Amino acid sequence: MGVDRDPGHTTASVRPLRTHSSTRVAQNVALSTPLSWSVMYSAYGPRRPGLYAGQVASQLLSSIGSGTTADTTSITLLHGFTQTAECWGSFADQLATSHPILAIDLPGHGGSAAIRGDLTQSAAMVASTITPSIVIGYSLGGRIALHLALAFPDLVERLVLIGATGGLDSEEERKQRRVADESLADRLEEVGVNAFLDEWLAQPMFASLTAEQSFRELRATNSAAGLASSLRLCGTGTQESLWSRLGELTMPVLVIAGANDEKFTHLGHRLVESIGTNASIQLIHNAGHSAQLENPAATALAITEWLSETL
Repeated sequence: MGVDRDPGHTTASVRPLRTHSSTRVAQNVALSTPLSWSVMYSAYGPRRPGLYAGQVASQLLSSIGSGTTADTTSITLLHGFTQTAECWGSFADQLATSHPILAIDLPGHGGSAAIRGDLTQSAAMVASTITPSIVIGYSLGGRIALHLALAFPDLVERLVLIGATGGLDSEEERKQRRVADESLADRLEEVGVNAFLDEWLAQPMFASLTAEQSFRELRATNSAAGLASSLRLCGTGTQESLWSRLGELTMPVLVIAGANDEKFTHLGHRLVESIGTNASIQLIHNAGHSAQLENPAATALAITEWLSETL
């Protein structure tokens, strides 16, 4: 079931958020006007939460929509490196019972594989794709979410950062990380996506992910060129230190870290201290760096409870 429009408009299809499809809307399809949630629901009618998904493509970023038809603020999901918009699993399904969801393929990933952009440019692309919403960013998505919230605060009503950082402190640290990321990008282009994923997911920070939680098959649909570009343009070494600017954030902010992720627990506390009284932190038990995948129920509950207190 779907709605097809003439060239120059969006093509939308109905499919589960977590089901991969090799057929995506072409990236050169332009939107004459933004496709709003009300238009989408008007076109398709009421759907059961968790079962409705409309795929949206613009001149910039590919995205997947899912969720309730309730008149509530939508949630924008920004994924991590090597993932796609479809890698949120039951975490997104649980959020979709109370909020419309828009999961975006970030530059170099998924349906946005051919798109290139650094962190500032990626944030601008996301800004052109969304309406004011609750923005949730994980890892790479967290870096982009921070840039989005600082540059386009009116589009970020609430901000949730999972496994995120304000950046490396010194230029020397950033330089060393850029060299390391360039080496990783070269390695990725040399061995291909499948072999690279074996090495990437073998890192200690992902050790507690099960095979199912890793969404490896979906990650493997990415291209070597796209992922390498993401490393070179949006890697941690490319992020200017944002710590001194975090006090500019005035929207409520929730920082999430897996309780077993010592590094990002420390960084999470530092984020809260740098942002101020409008920020709080929630540690997710039985989870490491990918809290939303390792303990999706607890992570979704922490967010929905926080939203009930701040919306």
